[in-house]
Amino acid sequence: MSDHYATLGVSRTATQDEIKKAYRRLARQLHPDTNPDPEAAERFKDVARAYEVLSDPERRSRYDRFGDAGVNGGGGSPFDTSGFADIVDAFFGSAASGFGATARRSGPLRGPDLEAVAQITFEEAVFGCQTEVSVRTAVACESCEATGAKPGTGVNVCAECGGTGQVRRMRQSILGQVVTAGPCGACGGQGEVIAEPCPDCKGDGRRVVQKQYNVDVPAGVDTGSTLRLTGRGAVGSRGGGAGDLYVHLEVLPHDRFERVGNDLVHELHVSMAQAALGAHLRFETLDGTEDLVVPKGTQTGRTFRLRGRGVPSVDGRGRGDLIVQVVVDVPTDLSREEEELLRRFAVSRGEEVAPADDGFFAKIRSAFK
Repeated sequence: MSDHYATLGVSRTATQDEIKKAYRRLARQLHPDTNPDPEAAERFKDVARAYEVLSDPERRSRYDRFGDAGVNGGGGSPFDTSGFADIVDAFFGSAASGFGATARRSGPLRGPDLEAVAQITFEEAVFGCQTEVSVRTAVACESCEATGAKPGTGVNVCAECGGTGQVRRMRQSILGQVVTAGPCGACGGQGEVIAEPCPDCKGDGRRVVQKQYNVDVPAGVDTGSTLRLTGRGAVGSRGGGAGDLYVHLEVLPHDRFERVGNDLVHELHVSMAQAALGAHLRFETLDGTEDLVVPKGTQTGRTFRLRGRGVPSVDGRGRGDLIVQVVVDVPTDLSREEEELLRRFAVSRGEEVAPADDGFFAKIRSAFK
């Protein structure tokens, strides 16, 4: 497995903000809508997986300690006993190992999981929405009812493996007799043989189609969030169950607000006069219009916090705040009248300012004095 930090191009000590910025930069470069290169699409999936793990402090901690084993399977034990069971089974047979049954095949194999990317607006991410994703997937063949056999015919148990889908062979080694198991070559591991395949699905029991799904997006998601739709993946061959569909979310940026955790941040530009004299402003939030009072003498950098006007927590526990950061704009295109007023103001306060003729030609004259 690839290193998630290397995938995002960050160090193992990177902050959450650095991880988020790296993901957004790569997502813009590699998204299928802007980059048609198939390799870019694969890299985009890797980047989304890496961000999904590293953006969650708990999962990141498990990943740092145990690697991918620590974050797969819902955060269970990082130690997998299946490999040990296979080793025991290879030497002594599954009946002796105690880790598996003699007949491995228990039915048609489950279909593969699928992935899709859904692009939603900033407001949809904050308040939740329903969006549609389109995926190319495998569905059960209606003609043969997913059996793979031509209508009117049947499916036979494989005579080579007895329906287990596996054959065992014994060979001699330096450790003695060794039993190995592998897929049956006669039936391809299916355990069944079809004499007359279905003409519509060529014996596979499924067909490939383009399908649309409606996805319920909860409030509070962010870029990199992944939604799992159980049973919405591709169906397995010849009646196998369906895998899952993983929908990776990409949130479009907002023209006024920036998200920091569950808080929203906005830079409010006010004029020099408004900052000095104070102002009563109508401020548009995502929830509607709020009254914002800018006190007299407000300086650049002052912040106002509108509580409960940020992003809801995905788990439903509270909501962040809206933080308004003031930036005082100094005028640069003064008329003569405005400049004269400011000069009188400076004189009244005893402040030194540049002389009125302190322009290009005045600088040239001073250079020759």
